[in-house]
Amino acid sequence: MSDAKFQSCTPSQMSREQFVSQFGDIYEHSAWVAEQAYDQAFAEGTAEEIDQIDALQQRMAGILLRADQQAQLDLINAHPDLAGKAAIAGELTASSTAEQAGAGISECTAEEFARFTELNNAYKAKFGFPFIMAVKGSNRHQILAAFEERIHNTPEQEFDRALQEINKIARFRLEAM
Repeated sequence: MSDAKFQSCTPSQMSREQFVSQFGDIYEHSAWVAEQAYDQAFAEGTAEEIDQIDALQQRMAGILLRADQQAQLDLINAHPDLAGKAAIAGELTASSTAEQAGAGISECTAEEFARFTELNNAYKAKFGFPFIMAVKGSNRHQILAAFEERIHNTPEQEFDRALQEINKIARFRLEAM
């Protein structure tokens, strides 16, 4: 575990409201993860630990993994489709927009957008939630390949994989702060 600290803030010095405002969207539209992380750190007397990126990420990841299945599913469903209608219409969160653009999704050809739409629809029909992938460091071709590979997994495999990918996304978002 690294002891890297946040560049833009000191979480242990924040009020609960400030903390949730700063970290509430680390997990897409799911401020409850940040609320629980703050409450746990202060209840345990370990607030200084959340000044370290690794410690806060591990705490938040644990909260997600220990949540009940419905809360996990709700968080998975809070994520937008990759190259989906929300992306095309400019309705994503700032983080999601930057992540998808960084992977070159905004530069898809018409055929690639059509393939993303086809895969998004097939994936949601099979699993009941959107395809989740931490796209930082990937390009649109790698994402399409992962999509085509993972669509053959079982629902249990993909549910677990979605949680893993969400925790990776959260890690990237925390590191960017």
